Amino acid sequence: MGLQIVRFEKGNKEQWGVVRDKQILVLKDSYRTLADFLEEGVEKARELLAQGSGETVLLTEITLLSPVTKPARIVCQGANYSSHRSEAGLEASRPPFNMIFSKADSSLSGAYSEIVRPSHVKLLDYEIELGLVIGTEITNPVQVTDENIHDYVAGLVIFNDVSARDVQLSQGQWLKGKSYRTFGPTGPFLYILDKEDTPLIHDLELKLWVNDELRQSANTSQLIFKPAETLTELSEIMDLSKGDLVITGTTGGVALNLTPEVLGKITNPTVPDQEKYNTLLESQLKSEKYLKEGDVVRLQIRSTDGSIDLGEQENKVVSSKVTIS
Repeated sequence: MGLQIVRFEKGNKEQWGVVRDKQILVLKDSYRTLADFLEEGVEKARELLAQGSGETVLLTEITLLSPVTKPARIVCQGANYSSHRSEAGLEASRPPFNMIFSKADSSLSGAYSEIVRPSHVKLLDYEIELGLVIGTEITNPVQVTDENIHDYVAGLVIFNDVSARDVQLSQGQWLKGKSYRTFGPTGPFLYILDKEDTPLIHDLELKLWVNDELRQSANTSQLIFKPAETLTELSEIMDLSKGDLVITGTTGGVALNLTPEVLGKITNPTVPDQEKYNTLLESQLKSEKYLKEGDVVRLQIRSTDGSIDLGEQENKVVSSKVTIS
């Protein structure tokens, strides 16, 4: 069985620990980054859990932080479930290419922190995603398979790819529309995989609620481009380091819902930018699903048999007091 690892703050001190029931067994050593923890802390966490003794704190007594730390590459897959492709105005079938983009690591935030909606953003959306935490340096092309993926993926996290659709789509700015600070709630747990766990990567249940209404529900068996083939492809393009994060795409049920006609217009380079923006808003503002101040987003990922549990996120949406002109 794998480990549920947390990074937390108590008394203005950042620490790491391993979860046992509703308690945290606190690691004596401190680790500046996730990469440092993966290098030196995993075995110590295993030993601590086996011993079952030492300093403990309750999960209710601390502030949980993102287990993924800066600096980190956040590499994203887009439209990787058929249901989400359909609602985004795309063909539901597997496309000829894997859609890859990135997100700034300054978007990382805790599993219970607030999501801050910038004052100019009208179409704030949610996306539950499974995050793969890289566990080894990848500096050349490698062939990742279901049999050896444990050599490259150290663990799993819940990730909410919060998105400003009006920026992302009308401006064609995916990095910008997805990278505002607080747009990446992560955790609460980093689940460190055992080799025996890896087949369950293909049988994880993803669920997201907004104000207790179930909006997204899927199983990772439905991923179009699977984790192993995506990591193989990424290795042919770029370096990845310990502690980097690859998020695997979201399923249907987001607020965004485009027809092929609207998608065609807002992605047409000959259409003026203001017209794209107006078209997008006109098609989307009728929806009651976009996030607004006071909404609470709750996310959960666990295996069907319950042996892998990434915990549960809960984030409240607040409005920014800063005006961007």
